[in-house]
Amino acid sequence: MKDNTIICIEQPLCFETLESTMRCQIQEWMQSILNEEVTEFLGRMKSERRKAVDDVGYRNGYGAPRKLTLSSGTIELRRPRVRGLEQRFVSRILPLFARRTNEVSELLPELYLHGLSCGDFDLALRGLLGEDAPISASTVARLKGKWHSELEVWRRRPLNELEVVYIWADGIYIKAGLEKDKSCLLVMIAALVDGSKVILAIEGGHRESTESWSHLLRSLRDRGLKCPKAVVGDGALGLWAGLRNVYPEARELRCWNHRIMNIVDRVKKADQAMALKLLREMCYAESLKEAERAKVIFKAWCREKCYDKAAEMIDEDWGRMVAFFHFPKEHRGHLRTTNLVESPFAALRLRTDAAKRFKKADNATCVVWKMLTLAQSRFRKLNAPELLEDVWKGVEFVDGVRKTQAENRPSYEERTAA
Repeated sequence: MKDNTIICIEQPLCFETLESTMRCQIQEWMQSILNEEVTEFLGRMKSERRKAVDDVGYRNGYGAPRKLTLSSGTIELRRPRVRGLEQRFVSRILPLFARRTNEVSELLPELYLHGLSCGDFDLALRGLLGEDAPISASTVARLKGKWHSELEVWRRRPLNELEVVYIWADGIYIKAGLEKDKSCLLVMIAALVDGSKVILAIEGGHRESTESWSHLLRSLRDRGLKCPKAVVGDGALGLWAGLRNVYPEARELRCWNHRIMNIVDRVKKADQAMALKLLREMCYAESLKEAERAKVIFKAWCREKCYDKAAEMIDEDWGRMVAFFHFPKEHRGHLRTTNLVESPFAALRLRTDAAKRFKKADNATCVVWKMLTLAQSRFRKLNAPELLEDVWKGVEFVDGVRKTQAENRPSYEERTAA
């Protein structure tokens, strides 16, 4: 064969040679497409005479061989050269300086997010994508670089079109930066009126201070975010103070999981099972009165067992802990906890442990944002999404049912007597 073509050694087709044969066929097919592009561009076949004297432009061989990495492997191509034209020949399927397809470029940083360290790319993917595939650690670092610009655009996006009903807010601490203390990321996830959940904000803060939360909430307000109906938090005082500064009309809900763990820590190990049982009776009560009766029983048990601190803690933030009774009963499972924010970070902590430590907090924030945007596609909708519009419009709920229905509902005494 001539030098201006890509040589592909023919070999008998069998299962053992299937991969190499398919790559060879793709290579020949793409090379023929490049030649067809030149024919279309010039308007005549190779070695065909010009149809007019002023018909300029001619083929001038091929450029040096180039490697192109596809999802199916790496192939070698040679771009045809054209001379005698003012207009430059530009291939539609092989742009200048392209070394990999968009699918491969998007795959590499996603594999990093899912736990593959930068130094492992060469060993892990070389056999799949070919020995000449551009998959070094520096390649992955360059591909990750565009995340920073995407994050900045995302942070400036307008929010006036969002109809946010609920917000889950929490401060997440990760190993990032050169300081001894862990970096704090303020994360907010919102439930929209259609029942879907979206990442609302990710911002680095000085721990979970009032100033940090207030700055984040003001940024959301300035970009058009309307006041949510409820905000669920883990009990950090900075969040409540910041919320009162910016969205004082929003109802504050306290995470039960955090409070239960704090109380159980004050109880001896032998009594923890009983403490959990009594606390869950409050958490999963059908009405506010039932929850208050369960609290009285728990406090009496604490006094009997001399757990005075545990009894005192149940009174702290009690109004926020039972505020979910003012929202639809079908939404209680979502409003009792901030696990929606914390659960996606289990994989992140594996990522930070594998990487030992992010050198810059901004890099860690960028990776966290990218991981959460990937996890967002797997967020399931809220239960009974049709009720969210009622909450958004300000319909009042009593013990989880609409106020008009609650007035005709049997009391706790009537239900127990029956």
